[in-house]
Amino acid sequence: MVGKKGKKASQWIVFAVLVVISVLALAPFAFMVISSFKPGQELLRNGVNMEINLDAMSWKNYWTLFTENNGIYLHWFKNSLLITGMYTGFSLFLSSIVGYGLAKYDFKGKNLVFAIVLLVMMVPVEILILPLYKLMISMKLIDTYLGVVLPFMVSPFAVFFFRQSSVSIPKDFMEAARIDGCGEFRIFFSIMMPLLKPAFGAMMILQAMNSWNSLVWPLIVLRSTEKLTLPIGLASLITPYGNNYDMLFPGAVMSIIPIVIIFMLNQKAFIEGLTVGGVKG
Repeated sequence: MVGKKGKKASQWIVFAVLVVISVLALAPFAFMVISSFKPGQELLRNGVNMEINLDAMSWKNYWTLFTENNGIYLHWFKNSLLITGMYTGFSLFLSSIVGYGLAKYDFKGKNLVFAIVLLVMMVPVEILILPLYKLMISMKLIDTYLGVVLPFMVSPFAVFFFRQSSVSIPKDFMEAARIDGCGEFRIFFSIMMPLLKPAFGAMMILQAMNSWNSLVWPLIVLRSTEKLTLPIGLASLITPYGNNYDMLFPGAVMSIIPIVIIFMLNQKAFIEGLTVGGVKG
């Protein structure tokens, strides 16, 4: 009886701790949502707070967000969606093929290639910015979407993750498919990709978040105001000459929606993928 009571008490303690952590994690988002309905002048006077004054709050900021400067926010939103879609799609496709090849095929230099992948994971992105920038200039990809996507199209972390996920899949599936006359590409697309669905779900969330929140590299490559992404556009609303809170807070709230949708659609696969990706190869 004492054991059951102690177990139940520990469960309540864990639950209470998780509730506290959840509240602390959601508090900044709550501040942001409430502030998005307040006039910018009030935020300048009183700062960001949780005070809810229904008389002062309205949907005007959201209307301003989509109408000011000829709807420039919609251009930023569209650019981020396009770049994130391109980056996530190419990254998942190419990284999964490389990771699968490193896990299931034996070839000369295989261990060296995998060691290079691990080494690149340890290199800070900031070190690569200058040579990558010179490369984009030589390829005439400055101020283009492809210039933002191309340098990081194959993610070392994604390659490592797919490699670890592929290691856990028995080679018997591949051998059976070869006996039935399947080619190597058909084996990957028809057999391995469905088995790697949890890994794809996890990587889709992580890669989409990485691209959606990227600031430094798009800021370096992009030039035209119409081609800027959301992080750059929202950052431009804060200047030494004034802060456009009327657009900043509702814009930040709207920018969260695509990532939330992606996470909700891939939540189950995300949890399963993190577990499968932890298999030691």
